Amino acid sequence: MTASAHTTETVITGIGVVAPTGLGVEAHWESVLAGKSGIGRINRFDPSPYPVKLAGQVSGFAAGERVPGRLIPQTDHWTHLGLAAAQAALDDAQVVPATLPEYEMAVVTASSSGGTEFGQHEMERLYQNGPSWVGAYQSIAWFYAATTGQVSIRHGMRGSCGVVCNEQAGGIDAVGQGRRLLRADARLVVSGGTDASLCPYGLVAQLATGLLSVAEHPDRAYLPFDVDATGYVPGEGGAIMIMETLDGARQRGIGAGYGSVLGYAAGFDPPEGSARPPVLRRTIERALADARCAPTDVDVVFADAAGQRSADLVEASAISSVFGAGAVPVTAPKTLTGRLYGGGASLDVATALLALRDQVVPATTGTTRLAPGIELDLVLGQPRSLPLRRALVLARGHGGFTAALVLGRAGFASDRQR
Repeated sequence: MTASAHTTETVITGIGVVAPTGLGVEAHWESVLAGKSGIGRINRFDPSPYPVKLAGQVSGFAAGERVPGRLIPQTDHWTHLGLAAAQAALDDAQVVPATLPEYEMAVVTASSSGGTEFGQHEMERLYQNGPSWVGAYQSIAWFYAATTGQVSIRHGMRGSCGVVCNEQAGGIDAVGQGRRLLRADARLVVSGGTDASLCPYGLVAQLATGLLSVAEHPDRAYLPFDVDATGYVPGEGGAIMIMETLDGARQRGIGAGYGSVLGYAAGFDPPEGSARPPVLRRTIERALADARCAPTDVDVVFADAAGQRSADLVEASAISSVFGAGAVPVTAPKTLTGRLYGGGASLDVATALLALRDQVVPATTGTTRLAPGIELDLVLGQPRSLPLRRALVLARGHGGFTAALVLGRAGFASDRQR
């Protein structure tokens, strides 16, 4: 990496949120600070035949109000959410794509499930009526890169485009890739992710992991780090963000935006049963090194919070090993939304940036009694007002994906370099 790359500050200037906690940045943030949950009984289909009946669903979303009409029958609900979030992020950042060079705008999104609901309906037509009933758009609507493709086409973004398929970790990895592109030849990157796998086909695929909670009361279904943890609740939605260099944002008259991407690292856990330890601790240490900061420089950790006892213990041990037992506030606001897979870490990044903006750590709902071995200062009950300069966001995806991202308060990185 060149010396100039080290001094290229990446800032996030726009955020678009479509989440169970609300549509839009401020609606989401208001729900998070109030501890207002978006988890409830699944209503996108009848969940009665399935052991999992709860999920975090995006309510009040009407594709016809937020997505061009011609795209609605061509794309999945997951892409509808992504298109709406991307437009909201561009508006938030005051970006008019037509005024920027098309080959200097890039799109990198995270996806986990792809267009499962669209795909299920087309398979039903195939099995019930035959091949001639399957629509032509099946070939693209289910594909993991569909949201990236549709966003780039809609806004004329013809720079480097791609998709990261790392389950829950993908949202952080998409931001990491966005930073790489900005250090190369991109002027602006649309990054983040959404997911929407709440259909029978999608739910059954998730059940195969054995990690979902089958609890039927929303308040006790998703309890990360708790003695009564039984798994996690699935969800849909996520966040899309606009990434730029600080110089580029200043040239547009925007400034430091919501905050800076200071450090990033990714890893992959060894196979189950291996004698080698999980890589989360090392991933955190590498992200801190990339950010050129010490553990004592981090003011809050947004945890992955798997809600499964052994996975929670691994994460808690990694955090305690790096920062010290109970030495840094830890939170997991995803207990209000469920785990959103490709959209989950993206929403955590957006929430962490809002925490840095308003100098407050949101609380973790549901969890009341830490399980044995969990030595964390988990923020419970009410949000905690603190001086916040840097936040660490963690994410782990099913199969071993691990990622860590260090964020800085808006203007903080620039001030530090003066």
